Amino acid sequence: MTFPSFSLQGQVAIVTGAGKGIGRACALALAHAGADLALTARTQADLDAVAGEAAALGRRAITVAGDISDEATMDALVTRTVAELGRLTLLVNNAGGTGPNHPLKMSGAEFSDALVWNVTPAYLMTQKCVPAMRAAGGGAVVNISSVAARYAQKQFSAYGAAKAALNQLTRNLAQDYGPEIRVNAIEPGTIMTDALAPFLTPERKERMERSTPLGRLGQPEDIAAAALFLCSPAAGWITGKILGVDGGVEAPNF
Repeated sequence: MTFPSFSLQGQVAIVTGAGKGIGRACALALAHAGADLALTARTQADLDAVAGEAAALGRRAITVAGDISDEATMDALVTRTVAELGRLTLLVNNAGGTGPNHPLKMSGAEFSDALVWNVTPAYLMTQKCVPAMRAAGGGAVVNISSVAARYAQKQFSAYGAAKAALNQLTRNLAQDYGPEIRVNAIEPGTIMTDALAPFLTPERKERMERSTPLGRLGQPEDIAAAALFLCSPAAGWITGKILGVDGGVEAPNF
């Protein structure tokens, strides 16, 4: 039996970076709970695969392939969502990320790019979705941040600063868009994705698991479950909050 406070029946969600990893898992979790989906990522084949999985669950899904930092892609995504799925109530801003940086070698332009990529699309996508959400009677936004926003660690000045900015953006937009729209964020810890796999030697993986209180690395579905909660009526009195989903790790362990 589905606990009704976690049902997303009648909801329509946009998920960015939805082709793989955390974005894919979030999209499918929302579909399992009853939401129809509008999916975006760069690779059409990845989107088609996720849309097919959603369809197998009985959900409608549309895809818009493109660069989510391009406002034309954003506008097409929002317009098609409302036109083809009838409304818009949920947004998961998952697209983002960047690698480690050397503080004596990263240029100002590269640093600025890291900040913009991790913050500006989330800001603009929220701005563009809010009118449709209000027209639908309300909505929820979930931003995918990172524990890097609160860890002090070497060679993460760009990524850490970018995700810290995303956290503060989340808090402030919750003030701007309440009470109709709730805005929250998730800070994933180390998640087993295709992007991480090349860096995980057996020794490093064992050390990280040993230093994690819950004894394992995270899976994309761990983040998806938190996103489902924050999107659902169960989180109806939560906004402007940053939820750490990290296995209990409180310091860098990579």
